[in-house]
Amino acid sequence: MSKISNLFKGGSKHKSKGNPSAQEAIHKLRETEEMLTKKQDYLEKKIEQEIAIAKKHGTKNKRAALQALKRKKRLEQQLTQIDGTLSTIEFQREALENSHTNTEVLKNMGYAAKAMKKIHENT
Repeated sequence: MSKISNLFKGGSKHKSKGNPSAQEAIHKLRETEEMLTKKQDYLEKKIEQEIAIAKKHGTKNKRAALQALKRKKRLEQQLTQIDGTLSTIEFQREALENSHTNTEVLKNMGYAAKAMKKIHENT
């Protein structure tokens, strides 16, 4: 029975640690941003290579030139998708950072309010 329940729970390999902290989530988002930026750079270089291949073949070998242009178009679509993903990740990271900052400010304000209350009780 436990094998079946493990199957539906995702197995024992991937046990969740619970809810991640804001710092962990921000760190993961930054890592993902870096990875996508590297992929973006790689795709841009590949696009330049495909343009060079298309220019090299020009009118002499139309089939090779057209294939290079089709690959370039596919790479540009991937690049556009990565741009959208990056902007979403940046938005999420900024929202997390802002909420974390707001949480810290509220904690400190609560602490200060307790201190003020204690001071007023003493007077």
